[in-house]
Amino acid sequence: MAKITELSQLDANQTYSYADYLTWRLKETVELIKGKIMPMSPAPSVGHQRISADLSGMLYNFFKHKKCQFFAAPFDVRLYDRKKSILQNRDIVTVVQPDLCVVCNPDLLDKQGCNGAPDWIIEILSKGNSKREMQIKYRLYQESGVQEYWLVYPEHRAIHQFVLMENGQYQLQNMYAEDDKATPALFPELAIDLIEVFETWAEQ
Repeated sequence: MAKITELSQLDANQTYSYADYLTWRLKETVELIKGKIMPMSPAPSVGHQRISADLSGMLYNFFKHKKCQFFAAPFDVRLYDRKKSILQNRDIVTVVQPDLCVVCNPDLLDKQGCNGAPDWIIEILSKGNSKREMQIKYRLYQESGVQEYWLVYPEHRAIHQFVLMENGQYQLQNMYAEDDKATPALFPELAIDLIEVFETWAEQ
């Protein structure tokens, strides 16, 4: 079988597995959504990366020496229905790379990334991927059992916080903005100052 090094070698209509994904040597970064190839947007903007770096620093410091572990992209997260047990690579058809995530169950971590749903995922929106984060990934994270999901809106300097309820559906818990301190439901002792998060965005 020929080595896959170009996106053009793949069939957009075919359903691929994570086992296939691991064999690719693409220059582009892609995600698999229900077995379908989803090319990621071009490299994030400077503003996106500054926000990601600020949040990363805060989360790294908070979770250092704790059971729950923090990870930033690139980091493969394999997802499937939360009602299923851990799957083998050939049976997994969804792999995403969240901007930031926190994993509290060490059994989900292996050398390839996270095999199952992180407890908390943060996605920072950009013009090229807003629909994916707001619609497709929202449903994926809900279905797979991600307990808390934050959407960061840089241009509005806001964060929407979704928490998974007992009925398996997300509920909008809070809409943080401006000078608020955003607090994850899973980690109420953590207060994220949005002035610090968005201060570099104003410099653009």
